[in-house]
Amino acid sequence: MPLNNPPASSGALPRLCFLCYPQIRQLAMPVLAEYRDRAEIEVVEGAFGNALSLAQSRLNAGAVDVFVSAGSNSSLLRQSLQAPVATIQLTGFDIMQCLIKASALTQRIGIVMFGQNIPELDAVRHLLNIEIRQHVYQSREDVRTAIGSLKVDGFEVVVGPSLAVSMAEEAGLKGLLAYSIASIRQGFEHALELARVARLETGRYEQLSSVLHNLHDAVLAVDRQERIVAINPAMQRLLGHPEHAALGLPLSELAPELSLVTTLRSGQVERGVVQRYAGRDWVLNRTAMREAGEVVGAALTVYDAGTIHEADNRLRMQQRQLQNTARHHFDDLLGRSSSLLKTVATARRYAQTDLGVLLVGESGTGKEMFAQAMHNESARRGRPFVAINCAAFPETLLESELFGHEEGAFTGARRGGRRGLFEAAHTGTLFLDEIGDMPLTLQTRLLRVLQEREITRLGSNQAIPIDVRIMAATHQDLPALLHERRFRQDLYYRLNTLRLALPALRERRSDIPAMVHALVALCLDRLRASRPMAEILEPLMPHLMAHGWPGNVRELENISERIAVYLMQFRPGTAVDFGPFQLECPELFHLQSPSSLMQLPARIKRAQQALKEQGGSHARAARQLGIARTTLWRWLQQ
Repeated sequence: MPLNNPPASSGALPRLCFLCYPQIRQLAMPVLAEYRDRAEIEVVEGAFGNALSLAQSRLNAGAVDVFVSAGSNSSLLRQSLQAPVATIQLTGFDIMQCLIKASALTQRIGIVMFGQNIPELDAVRHLLNIEIRQHVYQSREDVRTAIGSLKVDGFEVVVGPSLAVSMAEEAGLKGLLAYSIASIRQGFEHALELARVARLETGRYEQLSSVLHNLHDAVLAVDRQERIVAINPAMQRLLGHPEHAALGLPLSELAPELSLVTTLRSGQVERGVVQRYAGRDWVLNRTAMREAGEVVGAALTVYDAGTIHEADNRLRMQQRQLQNTARHHFDDLLGRSSSLLKTVATARRYAQTDLGVLLVGESGTGKEMFAQAMHNESARRGRPFVAINCAAFPETLLESELFGHEEGAFTGARRGGRRGLFEAAHTGTLFLDEIGDMPLTLQTRLLRVLQEREITRLGSNQAIPIDVRIMAATHQDLPALLHERRFRQDLYYRLNTLRLALPALRERRSDIPAMVHALVALCLDRLRASRPMAEILEPLMPHLMAHGWPGNVRELENISERIAVYLMQFRPGTAVDFGPFQLECPELFHLQSPSSLMQLPARIKRAQQALKEQGGSHARAARQLGIARTTLWRWLQQ
């Protein structure tokens, strides 16, 4: 029942409704006196059955900004009301104080709490040399059952919230309230902050009408006769009529192309309609306005199509940059060779763990595809999958990409700072491709991240905890790099927890026919030129099976697309002559022009010199020569 009538609100102070049991109300009296000048506080006693109805009546009367409550009452209000609820939290310090007080009375103490047990009380039990039995309740009946059980077992003191204390005393036991003055004071501080935020939101709603008048987009409203009843400056400029001249005129007379007559008749919403008006393209939204289900008018919003197009481009570019998702699954892998199936089986086992994985194999064997598939079959599926090529960035930029930076950390640093890829991959997987090309200084930072599970942005000294699974990949011989002191031994053993070796395409040649059929068919589908693959590609099979595939699956994809484009010149059902195709794909037929043969020694010398200058790094040597790594590899093989 209410203990005092709600005071008349002056509008200056926030209005709080303290919904509580008698025990906690008595404890809270000093706090209520403290806050008398900071808030209008109504104290209402209520529990479980009537707490919700009491609160709803205050809410319906508009007499409260924020409710304050504890325990089961707070949980009930939060679940059932569309209103702010500040909870008086029960802290560990509160429990400790209460147990110390109870231990002076008895060595056997019952604890009855709402919601869940407190596992940490086991340590307290040993420290205080007392016996503790915990019970959890969700309803009044649960409390009554717990109190009865404790009484039967000889417990004489019960610690808990108000409901447990009240029912313990009714059963003839000693009840000790677990809350403290400090907890109640903190609850009221939280309530005042909730009230402040709520009033700010109300102020924003009051400003909405003036904000609408200043919208950049053109907006107007008409009544049921299509007469303009509201128009903002942007629409005035578009129609070429000032507000006083446009109000009251039918829209169809001013701009027939923008008419709302159909919208008024049908009551339907039209969105994204492209309309040509005043020599420009616009995007229109037409919306019917209703009262009691009846159409009483309509609204028109006009957007500049050019602006929307630019915004769409920026949005898609941003989404592409932020698209930290893994697209590939194990079912996407083509082939049934024993070597591939063994690798897939191993990868599936690795996916069930949270350990780091080092993927090794030649360039183009599908290391990132396997990493994505393992991510999608792990417990982290649905979480971010972030990939970075460690050979694609200079050292300073790679450091910023991985760890992020604070504002002003270096010249050109983004305003407000920027989170790195470790933070972007939090709770997910970070795939470090070409890990063998990572500079030694960054290897040291990476090792610390793997050990400490926290990162520090550039320009900051604050550590940020992260939860990331690391997968790394390389085509290089890391043990050889260890011997050359170009890769840290401790980092190698940290990364090499689980090792997945991917077979080269030449080691699973039996997969080539199925793969090339599928890849050529896929490309033809994109080109809208489907063909039956089996018979058409038969003349190429000997060459496909004999090729060395230095670029592995990536090279097979490229040649398959070349085949698909070549097939487009032949009509379906006609014979395909692959003779001219030899000139378009000489590597498949092992053809070389006389000029290329003459240039071969010079190429080899240039490749060897670049490799020497770059310390054996194929990636850096290829960049120096301006060629792809696969091309460099082929030169060296020749």
